[in-house]
Amino acid sequence: MKIRVYYEDTDMGGVVYHSNYLNFCERARSEAFFEKSLTPVLQNGHFVARKISADFYSSAKLGDLLEVTTEVLSIKAASFSLKQTIYKEEKKIFELEILLVYIDFEGRAQRLDKTSKDLVLSLFEG
Repeated sequence: MKIRVYYEDTDMGGVVYHSNYLNFCERARSEAFFEKSLTPVLQNGHFVARKISADFYSSAKLGDLLEVTTEVLSIKAASFSLKQTIYKEEKKIFELEILLVYIDFEGRAQRLDKTSKDLVLSLFEG
């Protein structure tokens, strides 16, 4: 997914705030659902971040056009892990590994059924 860096994403020097890389990754995950006329909120629950590991390699700046890629690392009973990478031109500038847990609307972890697992794979596999 392509993302343009806007003024609101940057500090006074035009450099992207560190926390906005997480926002860019979230937008890419959500957009994968929206592109298929779906929403990240499923019939019986939704996904929440459980663990995040991030590496910052280089900065993006005001006006840059970034590419966010997403790939599935693993799927378990109630969670899945993704690797998201942000590129500026063809240079990797940020990488995130995130563990997402499926919870019901009361906040309890729920098993992912086969349909939900297949959906995750269809959204995030090349």
